[in-house]
Amino acid sequence: MSRKVVGWGGLAAAGGVAYYLYSAGGNPKLATKQAEHDAATAVRKVKGDLPGQDKEAKKAGEEGMEAMKVKISEVGEQAKHEAHKVDAKLEEYRRDAAKKLDEARREGNQAVDKFDKEVTQAASNTKSWFSGWFGK
Repeated sequence: MSRKVVGWGGLAAAGGVAYYLYSAGGNPKLATKQAEHDAATAVRKVKGDLPGQDKEAKKAGEEGMEAMKVKISEVGEQAKHEAHKVDAKLEEYRRDAAKKLDEARREGNQAVDKFDKEVTQAASNTKSWFSGWFGK
């Protein structure tokens, strides 16, 4: 008989742990604070007096602080993720701008080379035309 009681007691304890972990979103600190708050509330209800109310309020405050820490941590992680997305987008823009700058530089160099070739050819033609007047 006692073996069954121990088994059912263990099962109930595991269920309680699972409940508090699930309700806390998997955060063990928050689950502990919620369990302590519920225990303080249960003790106050069993005693039926107000002296336990101070402890319950303290536990409720601790639970609230732990929940706030979890939320702040989530917001921080989300902000970090968004910052990484922005950094990736900026890096993409930088690469695109560098590619366009290289392309513009290459086109500019081609235009300068073409201009130099035309000027050199025109100067050569002019020199031969001018030399023809003087018999050379």
